[in-house]
Amino acid sequence: MSAFKIFHNSRCSKSRQALQILQDSNCDIEIINYLETDLDVSLIKDVLKKLSLKPRDILRTSEQDYKDNNLKEDDFSDDDLIDYMFKHPKLIERPIVIKGHRAVLGRPPENVLELI
Repeated sequence: MSAFKIFHNSRCSKSRQALQILQDSNCDIEIINYLETDLDVSLIKDVLKKLSLKPRDILRTSEQDYKDNNLKEDDFSDDDLIDYMFKHPKLIERPIVIKGHRAVLGRPPENVLELI
């Protein structure tokens, strides 16, 4: 089992930088290409718990799916937002790095140092 998991998008410079920090630190890493991997609702909830964040805290507000679904409105429950993340994983901010029961959002990428 890998000591670190990273929810990674190789097209994202912040995600590549966070991955590089882990690699430079010789960490055992499982790379999860979350845009290509089927996520499930329970996994998203688990990641949010490890981040100690609410779903709205990790929404990518610049994504077209965010705008198309009017997610700016406050009348969405946490479960509603998680369902949208499940259906549209691009909505999930990246990178997210997990180690054990803790996780950090790699924005800025140096945040991953908290887990090393």
